[in-house]
Amino acid sequence: MHDNFFHKLKVYYEDTDSGGVVYYANYLKFLERARTEALYSIGYSNKKVKEDFESLIIVKSCNIEYKKSAYLEDELTIRSFVKSISKTSFSMNQIITRGDDKIVDAHIQLVFVDKKGKPKKIPEEIYSKFKPYFCDTIKS
Repeated sequence: MHDNFFHKLKVYYEDTDSGGVVYYANYLKFLERARTEALYSIGYSNKKVKEDFESLIIVKSCNIEYKKSAYLEDELTIRSFVKSISKTSFSMNQIITRGDDKIVDAHIQLVFVDKKGKPKKIPEEIYSKFKPYFCDTIKS
């Protein structure tokens, strides 16, 4: 069994449309915040990755399925885990829930790149810290 990263958030007025429903693009912001907090929880930040490894972690692709709506003042939980990894990229699954209700199911492909935007090998130091969060399928 793999571990998960968890991030909780509350839906604010700024996240919703005039009907109090979370605007669909804001889920991408929620997912980004959860990934940033996951990185932070293993001792890194995007700034540290940039400074120490001369790398950026960018989104290559995102597949998001909206299951139910979230509303103003809902308390949401984002569960994130590493689904697979290669030399330069990794895939994360992220699930947003409100209580027992699944709101969003997302699959994100992330790539380490250098300052010119070229794929770069994931630093061993970061790879090893993510290892407890890998799912069953690890690519070489």
